Amino acid sequence: MKNELLQINNLHVNAGEKQILKGIDLKINKGEVHVIMGPNGSGKTTTANAIFNNPEYKKIEGNIIFENEDITNLSPDEIARKGIFMSFQLPEEIPGISVTNFLKTAKNKITGEPVKIFKFKEEVKQKMNELQIKPEYSERDLNVGFSGGEKKKNEILQMLVLNPKLAILDETDSGLDVDAINVVSKGIEMFKNKDNAVLIITHNAKILKSLKVDFVHVLVNGKVVKTGGEEIIKDIEENGYKNYKGE
Repeated sequence: MKNELLQINNLHVNAGEKQILKGIDLKINKGEVHVIMGPNGSGKTTTANAIFNNPEYKKIEGNIIFENEDITNLSPDEIARKGIFMSFQLPEEIPGISVTNFLKTAKNKITGEPVKIFKFKEEVKQKMNELQIKPEYSERDLNVGFSGGEKKKNEILQMLVLNPKLAILDETDSGLDVDAINVVSKGIEMFKNKDNAVLIITHNAKILKSLKVDFVHVLVNGKVVKTGGEEIIKDIEENGYKNYKGE
C-alpha cells in the first residue's frame, strides 16, 4: 500500500535466554500517531529496540517491513538512514561533542549530503527557541550536565532537525514535570505531518493529553491484547491495566 510505512509481523524477541515478545503484529501508515501502552516489563521498550535491531535483543521469529523493504536484519545505522529515529528512555552523555556538531554529523550521515553550516545553525537556533532550550546549550557537550527534562527536550530537537519518516519515542515523558511534558508534546505536534508517523511508547497518559492519537495498542506479557482509539487511554487513566490481561 502507498501509505503503509511500517509493518511488524509475528515478532518474537528474546533478551538473553528470556522471551520478551511473543508474536507482535503492528501496522503504521503515514500520517498516523500510534501509542504502545502497558505495565512495566510488558515488552514496550523491547519492541522499540527490536525495530532498531539493537544487538542485545535477538529476533527468534517474524519480520519488520519499512516502506516495503525488509529491515529485520539491517544494522541500526542502516535503519536510521532509511528514515527511522529513536528517542531513548535514558539519553547518553557524550563528552567532547557539542549539540550542534552532533546534529550536523547525524544530518550529514542520514542525508549523505554536506550540511550548509550557517543555514543549519539558524534552523537549530529556531527549533531550540520553540522548544524553550537555552541558545547556549547548542555549544555544550551533548547531554553533559543536562537535567532529565533538558535531555528529553534535546531528543525532540534531534527529531525535528533530522526529520525522519518514523519517530519512535520511548518513555519520553518519564520523569518530566508538567511544563517539560507540554514542551515535548508541542515538539511532537511540530513534527508530525501526512508523510511521517510517530510511535509513542509509554506506561502513562500524561504526554498524550494534548496529542491527537490514532491508535492505542496495549501490550501485556509480550503480546498486544487490545488495539483501539483514545478511549483506551481514558480507561487506563481511570482503572490502570486491570482490564487488560495477557497469558
